[in-house]
Amino acid sequence: MDPMALVTPAIGLMFWTCVVFILLLLLLKKFAWKPILNAVDERNESIDNALKAADKARSEMANLTADNERILAEARAERDSLLKEARDMKKSIVNEAKEQANTEADKILTSAKEQITNEKMKAITELKNTVADLSIDMATMVLKSELKDADKQKQLVSKALKEAELN
Repeated sequence: MDPMALVTPAIGLMFWTCVVFILLLLLLKKFAWKPILNAVDERNESIDNALKAADKARSEMANLTADNERILAEARAERDSLLKEARDMKKSIVNEAKEQANTEADKILTSAKEQITNEKMKAITELKNTVADLSIDMATMVLKSELKDADKQKQLVSKALKEAELN
């Protein structure tokens, strides 16, 4: 057997295999590759769109988280402000009540002092009047006993005149 005899059919077979392969490639290109490539392109596009949507969702979540943090910070600040205002108001009310109580106590104390002073003056006046009445009564009794005698009356009048002249 001639080796060339074996090579010629193999070359022919290879030729026809290449022709069939090229025809298959052309048919695939015309009928199958376009739909396959279109499907792959659509798949790539849908993956890209999904990634973009995920990035957009991630950024929106970041924005929402930032907004939530900002709102929470504002709420905390407002709460702290309201608590401070309430504490200040409480201090103000307590101080005002203390001042009012002190003012009322001072008024009551002043009134009581005035009343005590008035009662004291009244008691002193009554005591003076009583002492004066007693002194007058005693002087009257002494004078009655002294003035029963006419000589004693003359001596008393002359003594009073001398004392009046000296003063």
